[in-house]
Amino acid sequence: MSGVARRTVVAAAGGAGLTAALAACGGSGDGGKNGSGGTEVHEENAPLAKTGDIPVGGGKVLADKGVVITQPKQGEFKAYSSRCTHQGCAVGSVADGVIVCPCHQSRFDVNDGSVKQGPATKPLEPMPIEVTGEAIRLG
Repeated sequence: MSGVARRTVVAAAGGAGLTAALAACGGSGDGGKNGSGGTEVHEENAPLAKTGDIPVGGGKVLADKGVVITQPKQGEFKAYSSRCTHQGCAVGSVADGVIVCPCHQSRFDVNDGSVKQGPATKPLEPMPIEVTGEAIRLG
């Protein structure tokens, strides 16, 4: 077998192995709901937080969910992506009516996600939520 042909065969075999490995890791794509795709179990539409966890005039960053929830006024809840629109860092805190990104100190209004202080120039992306009783869920 020539050097070129041998390399072609080895590359093809490697590609087929990678494809098989990725297919095995991918599961069924249904989050494990039908029992055929791994051991992961996702509780669909599980609450993100309880209303009592979100302070009036402030909010809470749920880094593991990629969401920041605010309560601008008593009983009014808003949610935004926790990804800063400047360079994609995760916002880190909510205080004094603003959502703060620790990377470059961009600040966003808890009322509407608008930029209060740059370097960000675009507002945080709003996320739909539903409030049922004490539970706040993605909508």
